[in-house]
Amino acid sequence: MTSPAPQLRRQPLRHLSIHEYLSMKLLKEAGITVPFGLVARTPEEVYKVARKVGTNDLVVKAQVLAGGREMGVFEGGLKGGVQIVHSPEEAKEVAARMIGKRLFTKQTGEQGRICNQVFVCERRYLRKEYYFAVTMERDFQGPVIVASSHGGSRIEDAASEMPSSILKEPVDIATGLHLRQAVPLARKMGFPPRLAEEAAETMIKLYNFFIAYDAVMVEVNPLVEDITGRVMCMDAKVIFDSNAAFRQRKVFEMQDWTQMDEKERTASNVGLNYIALEGNIGCLVNGAGLAMATMDIIKLHGGTPANYLSLGGRATVEQVTQAFKLITSDEKVQAILVNIFGGLMRCDVIAHGIIMSAEDLALKVPIVVRLQGTRVADAENLIAESGLKILACDDLDRAAATAVAIAEVMTLARELDLDVKFHLPN
Repeated sequence: MTSPAPQLRRQPLRHLSIHEYLSMKLLKEAGITVPFGLVARTPEEVYKVARKVGTNDLVVKAQVLAGGREMGVFEGGLKGGVQIVHSPEEAKEVAARMIGKRLFTKQTGEQGRICNQVFVCERRYLRKEYYFAVTMERDFQGPVIVASSHGGSRIEDAASEMPSSILKEPVDIATGLHLRQAVPLARKMGFPPRLAEEAAETMIKLYNFFIAYDAVMVEVNPLVEDITGRVMCMDAKVIFDSNAAFRQRKVFEMQDWTQMDEKERTASNVGLNYIALEGNIGCLVNGAGLAMATMDIIKLHGGTPANYLSLGGRATVEQVTQAFKLITSDEKVQAILVNIFGGLMRCDVIAHGIIMSAEDLALKVPIVVRLQGTRVADAENLIAESGLKILACDDLDRAAATAVAIAEVMTLARELDLDVKFHLPN
């Protein structure tokens, strides 16, 4: 589901998302009211936990790390990763069509995401749905609450058609969120006077959770008033700051590697920041901002990046070699753009890594290299003396345009089953 909270582009350092059932467990431990539910990994286990939930009004939720589950489609044809059922038997039947199957949503792409478990929880009947999130926003230089009187699936329409219904409330990180700020916000959101303080207390707990766990976003959609008059978090999406992994080891141990591309896991093991994308131009860059700019300029010239891959500030030759292995393991890659600014990272180290990789891996994919900064002259000499056919471009715009043009030619050649070999000038 698209939220009105500031959209988090696929992060330079992969921030951690955990499954809903784990987020709900953490929220409950923080004293926040959530529906009772249990996780299960087989249809038989689903039947058992459904009986433990203690009601026939149940919701079976596929535990897949992707938005838009409600509108997704499973292998086999089941529509919707969130299903309302009316008995443990029905829960078991629905779960059998989810577990072990891939769910396809707008966010998963063509590969989908495997569903290895489901969350079986009690169904709550609602009077009113609201939207609530805490995130970091640069414009406010700190944490901001994003809230609305329109929650659930309606939040998308509200964000686009009624932007004034989206409230933003910056919080002073030094003093935190208190009732004097949260109660007026609850009233602006439309909570009735009798529930304004309870809603405010829930918001304070969510904000404190956000701070305590080094989150970059805590999104509750919907935050509700149910028919019993209780304020409750019905669903939660939490994203944790990867830079705080050393401080949040308990949380980071919850990472589900089955929800990640295998190459992303390999990259993590060798200290690289890699994210698989859908394009055909491999990217090897150092630094988050430069990586984003590189991908943007590729798009500007009509190309599509195949990956995000940042070496960071102090990469080794071995890491550069591993980076090329990751990039070229993607069959879609038709050209590689290397864009390195040598500050902490020395250009000659990158050049040495490129040369070693090209020789050891017998690379056939054309490489466009743009190097600037520390020891760039040494790097250029290494490349020139290597005898390899690598195209060097000092100008980033020209380098990106060249990589896009090469990728287009190579893609067309593949479609026409032609054997095209580039002879690039030294």
